[in-house]
Amino acid sequence: MQKALKRGFALFLVLIYAHFSWAQCAMCRAAIESEGNKIKAEAVNDGIVYLMLIPYILVAVGGYLAYRLFRPKKA
Repeated sequence: MQKALKRGFALFLVLIYAHFSWAQCAMCRAAIESEGNKIKAEAVNDGIVYLMLIPYILVAVGGYLAYRLFRPKKA
């Protein structure tokens, strides 16, 4: 139980870090920032981060469900 809790906490930290990280490629960032609209650049960056997180969350939930399904039952 402790190991699963530690893994869950580590995953939570990774997801929080991904939320605050810069997700844009250099060319996208330069193109958006050159327009001078900082709010639009931040919005695009947030959109990229959210699009990146969805597949990871789905895989994590699917992996957890598969683990629970195929784990040997204790008596």
